[in-house]
Amino acid sequence: MQKFVRLSSLVCPLPRANVDTDAIIPKQFLKSIQRTGFGPNLFDAWRYLDEGQPGMDNSQRLVNPDFVLNDARYQGAQILLAGSNFGCGSSREHAPWALLDYGFRAIIAHSFADIFHQNCFKNGILPITLDDEHMTTLFALSQMAQPLNLVIDLQQEHICLPDGEQLAFVTDSFRRQCLLEGLDDIDLTLRYRAEITAYEARRQETAPWLFAAESSVG
Repeated sequence: MQKFVRLSSLVCPLPRANVDTDAIIPKQFLKSIQRTGFGPNLFDAWRYLDEGQPGMDNSQRLVNPDFVLNDARYQGAQILLAGSNFGCGSSREHAPWALLDYGFRAIIAHSFADIFHQNCFKNGILPITLDDEHMTTLFALSQMAQPLNLVIDLQQEHICLPDGEQLAFVTDSFRRQCLLEGLDDIDLTLRYRAEITAYEARRQETAPWLFAAESSVG
């Protein structure tokens, strides 16, 4: 998993509440369990004027000119500014996969659905919750003629605005450290590889009958 330490990026505003995971990546795209390739269909039903299906050539589809991802001002944004209860609905992990594949590394919102919030951390996306006052400020800045750029420092746990003002945020200490080091659940397990190998060796000595069937198959 890619480390997240400090991010300086353009902000893409999506001022909608209760954005569910089916809106983030519609159900017809869930056939694949690969973590990549979902970015072109992120927010598919809002991004295009026709119904998307797996395998379609998106370059030939009708684009919704009023949707924010199709606005040239926000191209290349790695920070998504969202409303309350972002990521609600089903617990599909494809949602953070799609956001990450598109290029988003951080989401700033009023609040998140619990499982989506956890899945973001597990896939290298930093979800940040801010209070209403600060969210209102950020949305106002993002709608101005000059695109909004923010600097997110996970080590210091603050967001730096263009005028130098800093907005503090709080993350779970364990999840924060995992992002800083780029550790997903598999990486965390592999840190104990030596202990796991030693345990398996001991089990083969103390309970060899458990491995008899495996040996006969081999």
